[in-house]
Amino acid sequence: MTDSLVIIPTYNEKENIAKIIRKVFSLGVPFDVLIVDDGSPDGTAGIVKALQQEYPDRLFMEERTGKLGLGTAYIHGFRWALQRHYSYVYEMDADFSHNPEDLLRLRQACLEGADMAIGSRYIKGVNVVNWPMSRVLMSYFASAYVRLIMRIPIQDATAGFVCFSRKVLETIPLDNIRFIGYAFQIEMKFTAIKYGFKLVEVPIIFTDRTEGVSKMSTHIFREAFFGVIQLKVESWFKKYK
Repeated sequence: MTDSLVIIPTYNEKENIAKIIRKVFSLGVPFDVLIVDDGSPDGTAGIVKALQQEYPDRLFMEERTGKLGLGTAYIHGFRWALQRHYSYVYEMDADFSHNPEDLLRLRQACLEGADMAIGSRYIKGVNVVNWPMSRVLMSYFASAYVRLIMRIPIQDATAGFVCFSRKVLETIPLDNIRFIGYAFQIEMKFTAIKYGFKLVEVPIIFTDRTEGVSKMSTHIFREAFFGVIQLKVESWFKKYK
């Protein structure tokens, strides 16, 4: 039995999914894995089902119909985790842009007092591999923009490699989380801060995918840009208990 659940949303990740699952299960600390698949037409879910025969008590899957978005996949996973015994719940990509070895460091940060540990690309300079300079600059200045508008001390506000302690997910009203892309990541961090939780950034090296296709789009970036302003304005009229 483990106290940790890694949530991995998938859409067309057949090249990566078996390798990432096996890597997580090879770590020195036991982690369970929940795959939230949005009806991948490439057979990702079939690969996971085959692996469930090998890891029947550690690998779980929730299948959804249609591509419903990253944020809704994580919310689905959070609710699944809260219904069970997990003390620590992780967000992680399927494409090895997040090194599974760093799950141990995020967990340790929470064990040492963090309520939310963030795998940060920018806490010690810029630690990104295989991204074109245009995307590095876009991501870096997006986080600077978030800090400026929202007045939060987070260097990597759009980071998607995160460990939540259970109490954070029990406290945040998940029904009120609305964004689905990069803005979802910003909204979760901003809301956790407003509720008084302790957020700690853990430096990581982010490596862009070498297999499969990136899910980044101009719509996701636009949602984040305008969502930041919307979140800030709405926070002036909300009460955080």
